[in-house]
Amino acid sequence: MAPAVAAAASAAVSQALRERQILDAVGTGAAALSLVGSSFIVLCYLLFRELRKFSFKLVFYLAVSDMFCSLFTILGGPSNAFYCFAHDYSAHFFCVASFLWTTTIAFTLHRTVVKHKTDVEEFGSIFHLYVWGTSLATTVLRSIGSDYGRPGSWCWIQQGSMAKVLHLITFYLPLWGAILYNGFTYYEVNRMLNNATRMAAGISDRSNQSDIRADRKAFNRWGYYPLILIGSWAFATINRLYDFTNPGHKIFWLSFLDVGFAGLMGLFNSIAYGLNSSVRRAISERIDTFLPERIKRSLPTLSRLRSQQENELTSLIVEGN
Repeated sequence: MAPAVAAAASAAVSQALRERQILDAVGTGAAALSLVGSSFIVLCYLLFRELRKFSFKLVFYLAVSDMFCSLFTILGGPSNAFYCFAHDYSAHFFCVASFLWTTTIAFTLHRTVVKHKTDVEEFGSIFHLYVWGTSLATTVLRSIGSDYGRPGSWCWIQQGSMAKVLHLITFYLPLWGAILYNGFTYYEVNRMLNNATRMAAGISDRSNQSDIRADRKAFNRWGYYPLILIGSWAFATINRLYDFTNPGHKIFWLSFLDVGFAGLMGLFNSIAYGLNSSVRRAISERIDTFLPERIKRSLPTLSRLRSQQENELTSLIVEGN
């Protein structure tokens, strides 16, 4: 009986080790893609002066938060207590900051489109205090009851119920608060555009209808962006709640989806918020400067990008910011 029990225990340990290696590889790979995507947006902001408007500054800070969140996710290792400490605190801080920067973008869009205000740039210092201050406060609160001397498969999962509760409060509460706020904001913008469309149709104002259709085209893309946070963190939320109610019992496929989608948040944000028409146009203009005329004529895509005038977030916000 004893050899059979020992063999079963050894097989279970081996299986757990293989699953941990798979999850580590998936999490690192996803975070690496996010690091590349967010770093690209940061680089574009630093290289292209025409992108340094207030609206894109918010995207820049979002990309910076995603970049460091991904970086510390890659560097953090549960085999070392110090790196586990750095992973938990640093990744937590910058991931929460990423959530909050999306709310500043939603607030700016709502204040400009719905309230017709042009003073959004005055909120810059308030945004920084709100984002970095809240991120720091949640990170400090998160440290209560944490034990980094015995790191497990994931640095951010602690054995104590107090630590799990604090994690739900300091991480997932800001996350779902941001999701709800962003969803409400985009709903308000959508309702305003619907009303404006009906009014323009009623008075047969063709020029106004054209402007509203352009805004509608832009919103049809940006209106889906609250789904980025939901898609990135839905499985992680379910996994945390399941772990809270069933401690010590892991579901591998749920953990796989958890680390995979959460790690891709930075990549999703960089594509959605960063790769707008302004960025594509700036890149195409730089390429156009260095390419010979003969090659440029053979690449119609460059011509389309140069002439493209999509009305996206940077035009929905204040044009002159």
